[in-house]
Amino acid sequence: MHETTSWTITNAHGLDILGNTHTPTNAPRACVLLLHGFKGYKDYGFIPVLAAMLAEGGAMVHRFNFSTSGMTNDLDTFARPDLFALDTWTRQVDDVRCVRNAINTGTLGGKGMPTHLVGHSRGGATAILAAGRHADELDLAGVVTINAVDECCRVSDEHRQAMLDRGYTISASARTKQELRINSTWLSEQLDDPDSHDVLGLCSAIGVPMLVLHGEKDDAVSIESGHHIAQVAQKKLCIIAGSNHVLNTANPAVLDAEASGQLKFVLANIQEFLLHTPH
Repeated sequence: MHETTSWTITNAHGLDILGNTHTPTNAPRACVLLLHGFKGYKDYGFIPVLAAMLAEGGAMVHRFNFSTSGMTNDLDTFARPDLFALDTWTRQVDDVRCVRNAINTGTLGGKGMPTHLVGHSRGGATAILAAGRHADELDLAGVVTINAVDECCRVSDEHRQAMLDRGYTISASARTKQELRINSTWLSEQLDDPDSHDVLGLCSAIGVPMLVLHGEKDDAVSIESGHHIAQVAQKKLCIIAGSNHVLNTANPAVLDAEASGQLKFVLANIQEFLLHTPH
C-alpha cells in the first residue's frame, strides 16, 4: 500500500509545477523523480502506473508536469497552449532543479534519500541534460532512461530554418487535435549553446550509474537512440522485448488492471537498479 498526495510549487519563472507524490507505507529507501516526454504529462499512460508500482516496492516517487508542458489537471486538453509555446530544454532542466530543491528544503519528501531521475522519451534526454549540467547541485544516485531520444533536435535543416524565419512552428496533438505552437526560442537556445544540448556528450560526463532501457518495437524513437546512449554511457542496453514507445500501455491506463509485460519488465529492472546502485 502507499499514499498519493498532490502538490504545486512555483519555479523561478513564476510558473506552476503540478505534481503528485507516491509515498510507501514503510520508510522509503529511495526517491525518484519521474519525467514525462514531449506532449506527455504526469497522468499519461504508464506514468502514474509505474509511479504507483515503484512506491509499492518501497520508493518515494514524485511525478510532475513540466511547467511548460501546457497541461494542467484537466487531462482532456492542453489547457495552457501559451505555456507549451514557451517550452525549451533549459526550462525543463530548471524544473528538475526546482523539484530537487523542494526536496532538499523539505517542501517535498525525500530529503537525504538517494535520488534518481527516471525519464521517458524526451524526459530521458532531459534527465541526461540535467544530470550532466548540474551534477553537483542535483547530487543524484542514478539516472534511468526509457525510450529516450539521443539528441535534442531531430528535425531537418530545412525545418529548422523555417522555424527560425517564422519565429515558431506548429505541432499537432493526435490526442487532443490541437495545433500547438512551439516558439523558435526552443531551437535558438540549442544553437546558442550546443554543448549544453549535446545529449551524448553530457551523457558521458554524468558520473553516476545509469540504466538505459529501450523498446524493441518503438516506432517513435528508434532503438538506435538507446544503443547510442548505452554505448556512450558504457552500459549494456536493456531491450524491452516487444515494447512500443509507451510500453504497450493505453492512455488513460486503468490503474487496477493487469500491467503489460513490458511495463512489468521495466519496473523489475528499475527496482533492481534502485536496490543495487551505490550511494
